[in-house]
Amino acid sequence: MARPARRSSRRTANPPARRGRARARFPRFGSGLPEADFRQSLLALLLNSTTSFVAGATLASITGTLEALPGLLVLAPAAIGLRGNVFSALGNRLSTTVHLGTFSFSSRRDSVFAQNVAASMVLTLELSLLMAVGAGALVLGLGISDSPSVIWKLALVSILGGTIASLVVLAVTIGLTLAAVRFGWDLDNLVAPTVSTLGDVLTIPALWLAAQLVDIRIVSPVLSGTLIAVTLVAGVVAWRSRLEPLRRIVRESAPVLLLAAGLSSLAGVVLEKRLELFQQHESLLVLQPAFVSSAGALGGIMAARLATAFQVGTLDPDPVPGRGSRQLALLVLLLAGPVAVYNAVGSELTALLLGRSGPGLGALISVSVVAAAVVTLFVVTVAYYSTVVATRVGLDPDNFGTPVVTSSVDFVGALTLIIVFLVLGVA
Repeated sequence: MARPARRSSRRTANPPARRGRARARFPRFGSGLPEADFRQSLLALLLNSTTSFVAGATLASITGTLEALPGLLVLAPAAIGLRGNVFSALGNRLSTTVHLGTFSFSSRRDSVFAQNVAASMVLTLELSLLMAVGAGALVLGLGISDSPSVIWKLALVSILGGTIASLVVLAVTIGLTLAAVRFGWDLDNLVAPTVSTLGDVLTIPALWLAAQLVDIRIVSPVLSGTLIAVTLVAGVVAWRSRLEPLRRIVRESAPVLLLAAGLSSLAGVVLEKRLELFQQHESLLVLQPAFVSSAGALGGIMAARLATAFQVGTLDPDPVPGRGSRQLALLVLLLAGPVAVYNAVGSELTALLLGRSGPGLGALISVSVVAAAVVTLFVVTVAYYSTVVATRVGLDPDNFGTPVVTSSVDFVGALTLIIVFLVLGVA
């Protein structure tokens, strides 16, 4: 039988009765792995991987656009990651309210639900603009392009394409939350893989669609200027808002999301610099989004469950992981194996259907499994300690764990995949 959860003075703000209800809905990890959690998470991860092949296939199909608009490949990982970071955090915050029994679906401007939604959209606009500026600066600084106009072109693509994708992801996140409340699902097991799935499927096509407007004279710069102005105004209003949840979410989330965008942009630089390698082995380009998305989703699952458990008191944010935290880490590591094999097989089949080249199924499986082992150990560690630090310093861990994991894995995952590919002698 599991030991009773220890109460911490850091969490006395939750009323005892409410905390009791939360514990009943979110039991402490016991002596064995939770099979229902494994099945829910594996199903969501496999769906995530399946749809990530669409993103990979899209990347393999738009190499002409990637070459025509320098910086788009630098922007792509950050744009995909932003969708996951913002809306996974939204799902995590809503999940915590569900576990605490305080969730309420309301469209009133001052409701907690409405302020969470508004904050998510404001953060999407703000970070889309900052990512475009950062990607443009990297492109100019590294000599990939020598035209300053690349910055406003990337701003148009990032803000417009990102908003299109975000509206769909937002609708699904809200729908998933309502379904979780209705059917008793654990939202912590579902939101990270599902949001990652939608981010993968929607972001690249949305960016490509917005990129088709770049070369339209007059319309393009005017539209870009309008979007930038709207973004700046929305950011100022939210930052100075009298609505405390909206103001707090934006102020707490913006720095970590900016850091996340920077790390993701570095992943884009890695891809841009190795574009020839991916063009030579196109099944690897198909694998890359699925690989990185799966790793981020695995870390997101752990970060989300830890954030909820720390806040409701079923686990303690200790420097050395306790038994329940170790069991959760083991669950994530066990999930990584079958997902890595599935990613390799799916990428090879997708490449074959597209008539693209590749190193072969055996080589791709080897690369995927070895790289996944390394990266999953990394995301488990980052997920645990980023959530612990946020909790212990009094910040909302739902705003920090998943963004830190998914952004760091963008860079580390892309770099690891290429290094393993080269070390194993596949290239």
